[in-house]
Amino acid sequence: MILIENARVLRDGKLVQANVLLEENKISAIGDFKDKSDYVIDGKGLAVIPGLFNSHTHAAMTLFRGYADDMPLQEWLEKKIWPAEARLNDEIVYWASKLACIEMLKSGTTFFLDMYFFPSATARAVEETGIRACLSSAFFDFFNKDLLEINLKRVEKELRELRGYRVLRAVAPHAVYTVSLEGLKRSMEMAEEENIFVHFHLAETEKEVVEFRKKYGKGIVSALDEIGFLNPRLISAHCVWLEKDEIGLMARKGVNAVHCPASNMKLSVGRALNYPEMKNSSLNVLLGTDGAASNNSLDMLREMKFSALLQKFYYGSDSFKAVDAFRMATENASRAFGIKAGKIEVGWLADLVLLDLKKIPMTPCHDLVANLVYSASSECVDTVIVDGKIVVENGHFESEEKIIEKFSKLTENFFGQLKT
Repeated sequence: MILIENARVLRDGKLVQANVLLEENKISAIGDFKDKSDYVIDGKGLAVIPGLFNSHTHAAMTLFRGYADDMPLQEWLEKKIWPAEARLNDEIVYWASKLACIEMLKSGTTFFLDMYFFPSATARAVEETGIRACLSSAFFDFFNKDLLEINLKRVEKELRELRGYRVLRAVAPHAVYTVSLEGLKRSMEMAEEENIFVHFHLAETEKEVVEFRKKYGKGIVSALDEIGFLNPRLISAHCVWLEKDEIGLMARKGVNAVHCPASNMKLSVGRALNYPEMKNSSLNVLLGTDGAASNNSLDMLREMKFSALLQKFYYGSDSFKAVDAFRMATENASRAFGIKAGKIEVGWLADLVLLDLKKIPMTPCHDLVANLVYSASSECVDTVIVDGKIVVENGHFESEEKIIEKFSKLTENFFGQLKT
């Protein structure tokens, strides 16, 4: 048992003074009580919030942080990222993912949805760091039937391997410009057979949307609907270039959209996700950082700020509130993944973050949610608890220095070989 004493607890958007008792992996009591526990955390000067969800990333792309900056998306992919990814192996993915898990935990993220290669390597990193995750087996078919069959067999194998880990699973067809409609249809069929998720890039750029319509004579969303691809299993990243009717259709089908503001701005995708229409249509919107290659950070506190500022800049100051960003990173994601986290309630999972209210970005604290979204950063994170276990204490992850050292050596060797 863990007892958090005398903390300020975020409940229903307000801070209340309370103790929080954790038994096994759940919150068992909240209120004014005393209890003999195995471990007591002095919560004085700390605020307790739900752990954050990063609903779209490519964890192992910490390897490419700063490697290919200031380039348009397609050029970035084709000339820099894809050639480098062809040299990946499970060892470098494991260490790069481990670094990503630590970065996310230290900035208050307790769950992430990943799309990348060698997912079992990432699963090992997830288990060793204690974070929660939904891991995807990613594939492309480039409209080649033989390549589709080869990759679907690999996906089936990787999904079987992931059953041995404490993770949720997903199939991850990359996007409509790299995967055929047949590949997308079979991805969803596989997800339904396995009762798992589908993780997908959707309408990230205008070029993607225009070229799809030229090729198929219809919009992406209507074509996806025709093949049975739209349903609550689908987690669609970006969703920038969607029309009003497409947003409405996605909402009716229960699809989840993921806002990735920092990556979208950095890769200059041309406009902002239409959150006002999504909110009006009751489309469930989540929040993600994307990978460290196109964001350079996996800090969800920072991402909440970007989401709010981009929406206000594009749609007006009253179009978006701090609480909208916070819900994207907590309750909305909890609903999408069917995980009883994202709120501090008795019976819910003990995935919690303790923030230091004495840090400068948190001072003064007129409104904790506003501080979280507009001023907080990883320096404000004191303690992180996932599944009832302390994984970050006093802002530090155990052995992080050794992990950084090992990863740095592997990175130097990887890029040295890439140049030869």
